[in-house]
Amino acid sequence: MKKKAEWPRRLRSQEWYGGTSRDVIYHRGWLKNQGYPHDLFDGRPVIGILNTWSDMTPCNGHLRELAEKVKAGVWEAGGFPLEVPVFSASENTFRPTAMMYRNLAALAVEEAIRGQPMDGCVLLVGCDKTTPSLIMGAASCDLPSIVVTGGPMLNGYFRGERVGSGTHLWKFSEMVKAGEMTQAEFLEAEASMSRSSGTCNTMGTASTMASMAEALGMALSGNAAIPGVDSRRKVMAQLTGRRIVQMVKDDLKPSEIMTKQAFENAIRTNAAIGGSTNAVIHLLAIAGRVGIDLSLDDWDRCGRDVPTIVNLMPSGKYLMEEFFYAGGLPVVLKRLGEAGLLHKDALTVSGETVWDEVKDVVNWNEDVILPAEKALTASGGIVVLRGNLAPKGAVLKPSAASPHLLVHKGRAVVFEDIDDYKAKINDDNLDIDETCIMVMKNCGPKGYPGMAEVGNMGLPPKVLKKGILDMVRISDARMSGTAYGTVVLHTSPEAAVGGPLAVVKNGDMIELDVPNRRLHLDISEEELARRLAEWQPSHDLPTSGYAFLHQQHVEGADTGADLDFLKGCRGNAVGKDSH
Repeated sequence: MKKKAEWPRRLRSQEWYGGTSRDVIYHRGWLKNQGYPHDLFDGRPVIGILNTWSDMTPCNGHLRELAEKVKAGVWEAGGFPLEVPVFSASENTFRPTAMMYRNLAALAVEEAIRGQPMDGCVLLVGCDKTTPSLIMGAASCDLPSIVVTGGPMLNGYFRGERVGSGTHLWKFSEMVKAGEMTQAEFLEAEASMSRSSGTCNTMGTASTMASMAEALGMALSGNAAIPGVDSRRKVMAQLTGRRIVQMVKDDLKPSEIMTKQAFENAIRTNAAIGGSTNAVIHLLAIAGRVGIDLSLDDWDRCGRDVPTIVNLMPSGKYLMEEFFYAGGLPVVLKRLGEAGLLHKDALTVSGETVWDEVKDVVNWNEDVILPAEKALTASGGIVVLRGNLAPKGAVLKPSAASPHLLVHKGRAVVFEDIDDYKAKINDDNLDIDETCIMVMKNCGPKGYPGMAEVGNMGLPPKVLKKGILDMVRISDARMSGTAYGTVVLHTSPEAAVGGPLAVVKNGDMIELDVPNRRLHLDISEEELARRLAEWQPSHDLPTSGYAFLHQQHVEGADTGADLDFLKGCRGNAVGKDSH
């Protein structure tokens, strides 16, 4: 257990607010124009509430209300809360993709912390990229920090059927193409998809990353699953505000919580919940910021034998609301601990170990959080595939895949990029059937740019009309955590930098062998070498703005797609005063 720091002591914020010099009076005096009494600057912890609220980030639209609860908790614990708006990248709004701006958001958060008088931070997050970006930025500064998420939406219902965010969007869209649903019915279903404030109500990326924050120890126990409109979400926010004040007094930092053991706990948790493949790329990036050596091999090593026991869409049938009522993530962590799959002594933001937090919880619904013998998938961890088509790895989510396609050999039908796919996929003359393997290029970190969630390519109508609902699909893209199918993602190196994916041709045979972790292009080594030598890049390169910076410095998906100059830069130095 960490030894608590001496208290009281002079805090970082006193570099701005403590004393009688001209510069201190400058900083302190201006802040007083908000009506703050002089005694608030007496050396108590100044807590920055980093809020990703935005009208254009619908998942986070209720975070202003939660921020007030966080403030109440900070005041109660004797701290001084100051709310700070930070970059908010919405998954459903930003183009070309929110993923392109995750690193920009992390950089902005890092500098917001580093350059301002904060002693500790509350990371107020929700939508997919807001959670990893704020944790990345906080990790780089290594000031005491704690996560509180906005929580998922309530269940959706359409004609008596549960409607899962994203999951049913893909499902209903395919039904329209197959002639099984009218466009009018699709529009009618739209009203039931997002019926309350909050993030996706499936185990999509938002709920997955909320779970990852809790499994890493960066959020209070039980935070991940409370619905956004449940009064207990407000209570969680207020308790988080109280806790961060004590964390500052104890000097409990992210680097002491997010250890290698904590990341291994998170990887196993992701397998157990049937979490998003996007967790791979985000945890790799967060680990890089903390200076933890985490790789794709760790994902396969830690997750391979973990059963998926959370029966939620897109892998199962329930939604986050039921997950919360069943006991939420603490029940999953307890199950992992009982199975010997949890580092029980990993420290959390509560100051207690993860096992102390969860050992006495109860599972209230064993159809939602299943016994291991009834698991959705016996080996639910993210599969890491390698071979001549993915020398640096590719990933697949077995709990969302079709078992009969996990070993498959098929003829490649190639799309050079997303525009080529859109131009061809609905053409009845496209030479494709259900035995083929759909391949899409130039959708990775550099290629899209930003690595959009387009890897779960919709099937061609001519196949859907046969009643076929899944085919093997391979790309260097990502897919939404709400999506499903036998989809190979994050193929590295990506096509835009001349990876083997770039030289796949129509008619090539490809072998997928998930049990043996193999992804193979059936051409000779000589032919592959010849094609790679002849390859020339085909996508346009940006010449200005953040897109240019991103293109020049973004790393591959296999290491987290962070900007190369931001990794391993942890430290909390106070900026020089220029006044």
